[in-house]
Amino acid sequence: MAQKIVTSNRIQDDSPLARETDMMQAIVQHTYGAPQAVLELQHIAKPVIKDNKVLVRVHAASVHVGDWILVRGVPYVVRMATGLRKPKNRVPGTDIAGTVVSVGKAVTQLRPGDEVFGWCTGAFAEYACAAEDRFVPKPTNLTFEQAAAVGVSASTALQLLRDQGKVQPGQKVLINGASGGVGTFAVQIAKAFGAEVTGVCGTTNVDMVRSIGADHVIDYTREDFTQGVQRYDFILDNVANHSLSDTRRALTPNGRLQSNGGGHSDGHWVGSLGSVIKVAAVSRFVRQQLGPSIKFQNRPDLVVLKDLIEGGKVRPVIDRTYPLSETARAIGHVGEGHARGTVVITV
Repeated sequence: MAQKIVTSNRIQDDSPLARETDMMQAIVQHTYGAPQAVLELQHIAKPVIKDNKVLVRVHAASVHVGDWILVRGVPYVVRMATGLRKPKNRVPGTDIAGTVVSVGKAVTQLRPGDEVFGWCTGAFAEYACAAEDRFVPKPTNLTFEQAAAVGVSASTALQLLRDQGKVQPGQKVLINGASGGVGTFAVQIAKAFGAEVTGVCGTTNVDMVRSIGADHVIDYTREDFTQGVQRYDFILDNVANHSLSDTRRALTPNGRLQSNGGGHSDGHWVGSLGSVIKVAAVSRFVRQQLGPSIKFQNRPDLVVLKDLIEGGKVRPVIDRTYPLSETARAIGHVGEGHARGTVVITV
């Protein structure tokens, strides 16, 4: 007699056929807290697709600081959007790469067997479902793991450099925090835009940042770029380890500063929101300070990134990979703030 597996919404026979057709493994979260305490690998029902959606067999998914924040539910202000007492989405994760399994009847651009990358709700699972406009054909020169690492980090870097900084050929651009997920993409995208790029990072990452195209690399343990003589047309600050006024000191008279990080704040209620409010206030009175930017993933930007990748101008930097069963460890590693590039979950 077949053993029963109890899922959150139904009971299914634990036969090979039932597991293959109806069930999947996923990382499930029922409450907020430390990743190791609240994330579990469980068998749950596969997503059911609607007319305009596609079902993707996930081969890889990436982990971001946002996942760390959402799993912990800290700062508490994020719970206004994600669920006050428990998360609305019980399977975390957003960025994936995989193979299309099935499509809804209204889908026109994708078909089963297509290799894609993009974003969804519930990436840390064997299968994920989303609207077709959230996926783009996977770059031909990337593995699934590399493609999964593009997502939110590369989109953020692209939007901050292109839309906020309006980076032009010949400009001098400094990326503070050049070895992180956003930073590694920002260095390469700025170079693709024709800028002269300086990356700021720690000692162990100097060679890596230079290898992805930085013209100059500053080891922050040995040199403070805010005290140097070089001036920059645009600074993307992913670290916020200097005051705004000190960082702006390194700008040309017409240079602009884009602050993109408040650090890992210990504030349980608003976290780094205080820093965001401060930046917004300063930007109203100081011309060199750009205000906070709201970033949205979108298909046109994924297409731009795909073209840059296939043109050999951008490549993802992967810090390390973890199996699906060790997703909690992966999120904990990212939460420590020392990831080199992007952390990827292999499914």
